[in-house]
Amino acid sequence: MTTPRLQLDEIPYREDASTLFETLRQRPGAAWLDSAQPAASGGRYDIMVADPMPDCPRAPAANAQAAAWRSWLEDLKAFHSQHWGNYPPTDPPLPFCGGLLGYLGYEAGSALEGVAVPCQAPGEVAAPVAQVQGYRWCVVQDHLLRRALLVSQSALPASEKAGLLRALQAAPTQPPRALAPGFALQRRFEPTRNRQWYRQAFERIQDYIHAGDCYQVNLAQRFTAACEGDPWLAYQTLRRVAAAPFSAFISLDQQDALLCLSPERFLSLQRHQVETRPIKGTRPRHPDAAEDLRSAQSLKNSTKDRAENLMIVDLLRNDLGRNCLPGSIRVDALFALESYPTVHHLVSTIRGELAPGRHALDLLRDSFPGGSITGAPKHRAMQIIAELEACPREAYCGSVFYLSADGRMDSNIAIRSLLCQDGELRCWGGGGIVADSQADAEYQETLDKVGRLLAALEERFL
Repeated sequence: MTTPRLQLDEIPYREDASTLFETLRQRPGAAWLDSAQPAASGGRYDIMVADPMPDCPRAPAANAQAAAWRSWLEDLKAFHSQHWGNYPPTDPPLPFCGGLLGYLGYEAGSALEGVAVPCQAPGEVAAPVAQVQGYRWCVVQDHLLRRALLVSQSALPASEKAGLLRALQAAPTQPPRALAPGFALQRRFEPTRNRQWYRQAFERIQDYIHAGDCYQVNLAQRFTAACEGDPWLAYQTLRRVAAAPFSAFISLDQQDALLCLSPERFLSLQRHQVETRPIKGTRPRHPDAAEDLRSAQSLKNSTKDRAENLMIVDLLRNDLGRNCLPGSIRVDALFALESYPTVHHLVSTIRGELAPGRHALDLLRDSFPGGSITGAPKHRAMQIIAELEACPREAYCGSVFYLSADGRMDSNIAIRSLLCQDGELRCWGGGGIVADSQADAEYQETLDKVGRLLAALEERFL
């Protein structure tokens, strides 16, 4: 069989890649995995795609059972093998060279774990539980080398590639000074449930913990606002406020979209090497440098937050053990302090080696959803979440991921995420509850995580 070849075409590098994505975002299936450059907390690569392949397997319906989700993931494996099974690793390395890209919502994990899925509120239109599509080309920006490429596979027609190159080379190099009109909030964000509900749910979790039913449960609340117009403009505002290295903008149907400002890696896979980096422990940032330092030190020295983080590290070691070689899993960093524009976090790093015969999608399936946004033990924590939250998390706490044609995979935990769906903007904020948690502090943490995002949108678009 002939070894497939990639074509790499240089295009002008843009420090702010939003100007480049402007050229692509009206195309079908447009998505941008945004490394948050030029923010100081940004990552190295931007990845942009559009024009998906028409025959990629479609995700099951929201009420599908575990067998349907497992079958779909097997179909994705077969699709990937059929189209890209003999692609060699790229040289020089590229994070993505076409392949599968999209998101897997939290309720897919509920189905895989055999946990009941809460129903959508009456009159509320649900987004797809998952959207994963196949792509024959992508744009990759490398902010370290300050290089931008159109990466195309041999199956892409020459006329289509020529049109792409013309459009990308003509894209402006600087963003506009002001955002164009075209998006508006029709009211302020409101929580779906009130503070009394949160306290009652918190106390119920404490009862479960003290009864020995679980050790930790991640409890989230949802905020909603009616909106109209193009959510791309909302995303541009959010990335100025809360840029993060695992951000994403994914177009859905019509003017619906997933807006993700995540700082958290879920799973990465490079040549059998697996990495996960759970976040557990949060403090707000402050404009005053001395106060901000105190906030960071408070988190770093918090016995509660360190214990909470350690519980999730142990859970993830177990999850990785389902697909990694015995003895290969190690914890390379515990409780590292990482600071982002709105919050400080404690982050740990766990690595392992994928066992022979195991696939990237096996790893994703058997570790999903991430332990940092469920609790411990995972299955029981998810049952409690379904009982108490009583509305779907949708894309929130799911994962945006790609599986490149050459087998490389990376994914995030879709926290700090908003879903624009059928004229409503939905956002979630949550945090882990353990035995020594305090209700008021935990409630405030949910606001600290998303409050600045919602305030920025209200200030700009209300």
